Amino acid sequence: MSRFLFVMPPLVGHINPAAGVASELVRRGHQVAWVGDIQLIRELAGERAQIFPCLGPQLTAGESRRPTSIRGPEALKFLWEKFLVPLAHATAPSIENAISMFCPDIVVADQQALAGPIVAERNRIPWATSATTSGEFTAPVTGMRKIEAWIDELLHRLRTQLDNPTGTADPRFSPHLVLAFTTEEFAGPTPRANDQTRFVGPSLAARPSISDFPWEWLDESRGLILITLGTVNADIGNRFLGECRQALRARSGRLQAVIADPAGSLKPAGTSMAYGTPTDRDILVLPRVPQLPLLARSRAVICHAGHNTVCETLWHGVPLLVAPIRDDQPIVASQVTSGGAGIRLRFGRATASQIGTALDAILTEPQYRASAQRIQTSFHRAGGTATAALHLEELVRRTSRPAPAGLGQAGNPGALRSETSDEREPALDPDVRG
Repeated sequence: MSRFLFVMPPLVGHINPAAGVASELVRRGHQVAWVGDIQLIRELAGERAQIFPCLGPQLTAGESRRPTSIRGPEALKFLWEKFLVPLAHATAPSIENAISMFCPDIVVADQQALAGPIVAERNRIPWATSATTSGEFTAPVTGMRKIEAWIDELLHRLRTQLDNPTGTADPRFSPHLVLAFTTEEFAGPTPRANDQTRFVGPSLAARPSISDFPWEWLDESRGLILITLGTVNADIGNRFLGECRQALRARSGRLQAVIADPAGSLKPAGTSMAYGTPTDRDILVLPRVPQLPLLARSRAVICHAGHNTVCETLWHGVPLLVAPIRDDQPIVASQVTSGGAGIRLRFGRATASQIGTALDAILTEPQYRASAQRIQTSFHRAGGTATAALHLEELVRRTSRPAPAGLGQAGNPGALRSETSDEREPALDPDVRG
């Protein structure tokens, strides 16, 4: 039995894949603990998850939420200076405490959880990277020397501030193991992948159930279209979701649509409450939806090209309309179109007519579904959570060493405890999600 410490940012799309791997490790008899947002991790990994609370200053939503008007290098600058670096400072004490108490054999750190690898390296603990998007492997900053030099300087300063000035490894790419939750067939060329990168495909696992979803609303005689922009983009989706609703309304004779609208930007037509009995038989607008079960029934998906949503859709062999908004989404959208599994739309300008025409194309032209099913085959072949767990077990075997004396709860009774009761102390603002 081995111990794995997962270090995650407060983002749904980053915790979900890790939760699947963690669940598989527990099933195999290992112990798992977490550092991150207590509320989010409990919601996604289960009430029994062992979580170490944040010991550093908390970030506010305003400090970590980037204005949608920022693009290009300015967006990258905001991401690093306003989110990644402050997040590292906020979580570093928690990681140190978790290592002292939990004595992990391996630290598994998300690519955006920079403190995880830096603190693990300082404590001479092997670490693996959880790469929940292929954006970092194909990012256009590669070859832009000034930007790369700026990031290198930020990382050097961060290592010094976190008391690891001699560290050299890029915390986004572990020299021991990188778990990429995609496949080479879908991602295409990945020039920044290292020799330890393992393409394991999407990590899908059971999610918290939404028991009050009105499954009886679905009409099996009509095709189902799922429309979602994720949680981070909830406050800017009003116009685009409205155009989607109009396009689907015009095709209601043969299609139904479920629209995820967590911000409530669309008024649920014909619905008296969020999960009431809908009287609109064509379009259902809800704040949250059971995405995986709906994907199993969907004919197509319209989304923001978030990596998790796209991969979960293609896992089911379903074609997409992608309207990227920011961050890695343009890269993922290009992977969808390059693979022939969908059509790209302009988020800020797509009209109901354009959305409807593109939707008709991916539903009636067989090459889109055939391409989605080809990628689906590569995803299933990659192995997902089981393969990721095997790679982590192999990493333990390759790097096993005696546990340091005096560490752990037994040897460090004065260490701060982890959060395993109902008491909650979120590490970061729970609204900062992805």
